[in-house]
Amino acid sequence: MIILGVILLIVGFVASIPILWTIGIILVVVGAILALLGATGRAIGGRKFWY
Repeated sequence: MIILGVILLIVGFVASIPILWTIGIILVVVGAILALLGATGRAIGGRKFWY
């Protein structure tokens, strides 16, 4: 999710499409939060591991 967010940020910046930039920021933030919660060992959405 973080990688997809970074790709959307780059594409949105290069193509000057603000909606891609916004979606990219949201995906990076959500991905970082999920990664931090997963690293602490908390169950997210009823699952302990996401593959």
